[in-house]
Amino acid sequence: MSQHANNPAPPDRGHLLTEQRNERSTNLDALGTRACLELINDEDATIAHAVRDQIEHITAFTEGVIESLRSGGRLIYLGAGTSGRLGVLDASECPPTFQSSPEQVIGIIAGGDRALRVSSEHREDERDGAHGQLEELNIGANDSVLGIAAGGTTPFVLGGVEHAKANGARTGLLTCTPIERTPWCDVLIAVRTGPEILTGSTRMKAGTATKMVLNMVTTGAMVGLGKCYSNMMVDVRATNDKLRDRAARIIAQTCGVDRESAFELLDRAGNSVKHAIVMHHRSCSHDDAERLIRGAEGHLSRIIGDHA
Repeated sequence: MSQHANNPAPPDRGHLLTEQRNERSTNLDALGTRACLELINDEDATIAHAVRDQIEHITAFTEGVIESLRSGGRLIYLGAGTSGRLGVLDASECPPTFQSSPEQVIGIIAGGDRALRVSSEHREDERDGAHGQLEELNIGANDSVLGIAAGGTTPFVLGGVEHAKANGARTGLLTCTPIERTPWCDVLIAVRTGPEILTGSTRMKAGTATKMVLNMVTTGAMVGLGKCYSNMMVDVRATNDKLRDRAARIIAQTCGVDRESAFELLDRAGNSVKHAIVMHHRSCSHDDAERLIRGAEGHLSRIIGDHA
């Protein structure tokens, strides 16, 4: 009996663009350090254009996320390996940037939090691997779920997105190679990043493209929810010296006051930039500012007018 009888060969993924060899880097091992880095940089320069080609689909998914968050739902990322780590990273950066609840944007990675530091790539082959976590979250019609899989074949991701769709969620799939959209995927975002400099190393161009798209989705969604005024993070809370300095500068610029007055406003507003701005412009209390902010669904421009 063959020693491989109980370990059948995996499907051939050689047709995927992310698995093919890059003709421009076939002499990679012979290059000096500078030439190697220049080649990597040249390839990275193509990524923004590849992402732009998918802007229609990124827009469609982001608008769905806005509706989900507005209705009390969540954005949930599913990924394995690099894709999973990038999803968890983007989710973890939303609360400090936008003062959003940690429960609004959630990253699920195959293998759990340990996989953030220790490789657990074997867990990505479990098609039902995300089902338990999705069920614990009570996934439903108000939620948006984005599967992230550079090659578009990861069983953990595909099975998770299909399960989410069966439970009524809006669904999307972010890949870095063209694939057919399935009925359980509402929006397919297929960024053609092409072959990697180091064959199959999708932490490189595919990883860069993934980070760019996730930045766009969450930033676009939070802007749509009134988390910024002009191009400033007005929902930031001053919880350390860096953020307190930034908060004071935002207040000073928005209210036309000096730095000392900005800190006084910030203190009166309980370190909330948005409340401080409303309290100044409308000459009101913190409680009144809170009611105005809620009535305007978080959009400062509806309370104090458009910025100059």
